[in-house]
Amino acid sequence: MRACNPPDCSAVRAELRSILHTAGWRPDAIADAELAFQELFVNAWQHGGCPAPAVLVSLRPTILRVAVCDDCPDLPEPRISADPYAVSGRGLHLVRALTHRLGVDPAKNGKVIWFELDFAA
Repeated sequence: MRACNPPDCSAVRAELRSILHTAGWRPDAIADAELAFQELFVNAWQHGGCPAPAVLVSLRPTILRVAVCDDCPDLPEPRISADPYAVSGRGLHLVRALTHRLGVDPAKNGKVIWFELDFAA
């Protein structure tokens, strides 16, 4: 039986926030990065069957890249629910709207879903 709550990702969120704050990113961009990360992390747990998704954060001078790994080789299909009150089904659309680039790469044992944000002073 699977737990009903996703694993805690608050430490990664705090580290991401700290890295971006130190690098001089605007608060709204930091919030977008945190929300996009949270969505990919929960998706990896909920849909990718990964009890503790691995996270890779890379900050180049002007680009943040966050990647979340899961154990499912199936590629995600963004969908929009016909039910406006549905509690799921909008996550990848949200990530796409908050970030500059979104992609997925197959991995040996699953996939890596990533997003990139460009620095905006």
